[in-house]
Amino acid sequence: MGIANVLPTLTSRSAKASAELLALAFVALIAIGSPSSVQAQVAPMPANAQPQSYGEGWECDRGYRRDGDECLAVIVPENAYATNRTYGAGWECLHGFQEVDDATCLEVMVPDGGYLDPSGQSWSCLRGYMEVDGLCLEVVLPPNAYLANNVHWSAWLCDRGYEIDGDTCVKIAVPENAFLNGSSYGRPWTCERKFFENDGLCEAVAVPENAYFDDASYGPGWKCNRGFAESDDGCKEIDLPDNAHLDRSGNRWECHRNFQRSRGRCVLND
Repeated sequence: MGIANVLPTLTSRSAKASAELLALAFVALIAIGSPSSVQAQVAPMPANAQPQSYGEGWECDRGYRRDGDECLAVIVPENAYATNRTYGAGWECLHGFQEVDDATCLEVMVPDGGYLDPSGQSWSCLRGYMEVDGLCLEVVLPPNAYLANNVHWSAWLCDRGYEIDGDTCVKIAVPENAFLNGSSYGRPWTCERKFFENDGLCEAVAVPENAYFDDASYGPGWKCNRGFAESDDGCKEIDLPDNAHLDRSGNRWECHRNFQRSRGRCVLND
């Protein structure tokens, strides 16, 4: 190949390589000089901030709150104090003041007959007073009554032997042969032993012959002796058939083993 042919080829290759190097340099210059690229790599720390104690980035100093890329001072309202915490509002109301609309602290107004709760945020009524429409009104006790501990149900209760009737305490009419049972529901009295309630009175239990008194809450109030069965209003002696014996209750009979009951008798099993 002649020199005249080689020179154009070398010149073309040299120009192409120069063009590629120029393009790479231009791209690098744009990447290095771009402000957005620099900011993305290193975010500037604003005033009143400090590097985070762990990880990357920054956090606001105590008394400041982050707002975008700034740290703004926490404004503590009157009657409040700074909490110096990095969370929450940054302040809380003083004892005896209540937060309103997340902006101010108003004094808790305690009515007469009331007291400020230990929380310092609200109030309650003293014993002997009850809350009515934001006030503490004195409880007026009727005769034969006393203050209740649980004011959510009733401010007062009746003394023993009395029951509530409207706004008063009336004496409980206890029938003869009965006693007060102290129950908070149902009948306030109970019949004495060997008596049963009948139409508001306590009548004596009539125990028939061959029976004994039974204080179960159900039944006639008596049970037959062993060997007797209840019949009408009394106890009738049990007539045991052959090959039979009294059962565990003692008031019925059953057949021996290998026998079965049939028409009031015990017959041998086939």
